[in-house]
Amino acid sequence: MRHLAKFKKEDPVIIDPFCGRGTSMFAARKLGLKAWGIDSSPVATAIARAKLASCSKEDILDLARDLLQNAATDMPESEFFSKLYTSQTLKDVCALREGLLSLAHETDASVMLRALVLGALHGPLNKSLDTAIYFSNQMPRTFASKPDYSVRYWDQRSLVPPAISVLDVLKRKLDRIPTLDEQFTGSFHQIIEGDSQLEITRAKVADDFSIVITSPPYYGMKTYVQDQWIRNWFLGGASTVDYTSGPQLEHGGVTTFAESLGKVWRNMADTRADSLRMFIRFGIIPSAKIDAKKIMQMSLEASGKEWKIISIRSAETAAEGKRQATQMKSKSSAAIEYDFHVVRR
Repeated sequence: MRHLAKFKKEDPVIIDPFCGRGTSMFAARKLGLKAWGIDSSPVATAIARAKLASCSKEDILDLARDLLQNAATDMPESEFFSKLYTSQTLKDVCALREGLLSLAHETDASVMLRALVLGALHGPLNKSLDTAIYFSNQMPRTFASKPDYSVRYWDQRSLVPPAISVLDVLKRKLDRIPTLDEQFTGSFHQIIEGDSQLEITRAKVADDFSIVITSPPYYGMKTYVQDQWIRNWFLGGASTVDYTSGPQLEHGGVTTFAESLGKVWRNMADTRADSLRMFIRFGIIPSAKIDAKKIMQMSLEASGKEWKIISIRSAETAAEGKRQATQMKSKSSAAIEYDFHVVRR
């Protein structure tokens, strides 16, 4: 946020090639700056788009009611799903899933509804149904545990899914969003699902950005797809865990990873803006035992473009350094992250 505020008077166009859930996009929006985001994760882009959407609470609930009127035709029949949700909740979740997948055109309301449901698909059980904000049996909020483990866990503890109202849960979620219908700069169309290594993805965003603000994945951290398998299912994926890596940076070795990251920096350098600044936060998982600064230097060289590193600083706090490890459920402490300020020569 401070980097964006510093250059606000220049009215720059911002891009985040690893936008994740849209933190940078939301910060830019609050400052009235135009921003674009790219991410290869359908879950991340769905959530990020919601941070650039604006509509009323009733628009979202009306859409949900309309979609719930249609019975789902494709429902998972596994033991896992029968114990994750009650029968009625599963029917409602599948109706929302199919309805959103079949929409001919996206609207701010559909973008917001999709993100709300993603956030409610699983989480801790609540003591009272009247305050429940998740649809599921007991499960972590930030990642989805695997089916066999989950079933054993529930059976051993005699845990059953809550008999919640899907609409009531969505209403409670909406009540927690104070800026729901405020009009800001930007549109959800400025969040692109794609691989930032590819020129074809880069061509889908504005070509006049002058600031890159981003945080690439940790080197060695590559389980996001599996950890978000239930949310991926809601977005049209399989109802089982997908162990393929999908489009993301290569983690087969330091050189391969640096070359993959270099392709992203090469695409970022091809802006028609007169100047380009990149603010990059980057770290590694502890088990990698590799110097994050070395990997960053290698990636910049691999881009084939001319860069100048203005500064390298340690991330501000230990909590900041554990950000990605926390999101990715790493059981070990996070390696320190560094903040790089880089400019195109």
